[in-house]
Amino acid sequence: MITCFIRYEIEPTQRADFEHYARTWGQCIPRCGAEFIGYFAPHEGSATLAYGVYSLPSLAAYEAYRARLAEDPLGRENYAFAQEKRFIRREDRAFFKLASGRTT
Repeated sequence: MITCFIRYEIEPTQRADFEHYARTWGQCIPRCGAEFIGYFAPHEGSATLAYGVYSLPSLAAYEAYRARLAEDPLGRENYAFAQEKRFIRREDRAFFKLASGRTT
């Protein structure tokens, strides 16, 4: 299992737009085949740092998931929403495997 962490730098005055975006991914991500862990918006400290987190069995499964997500009508709508509103300044993805805890 691999876990994808998406680190976002967002416009602090548009947190509500990011939260709408996050809730929409909460619908799309599981439907397209990933285990949705959650999206996290700023609360205390940084006003611009946010995260999205989900898991998949492998990088090959990730590629198939991304293809399904690109074809998902709500997913396409959410991408367009982010482009239109421009609340994401930067987005980076990193993939991790669990190094402690459960191994199954």
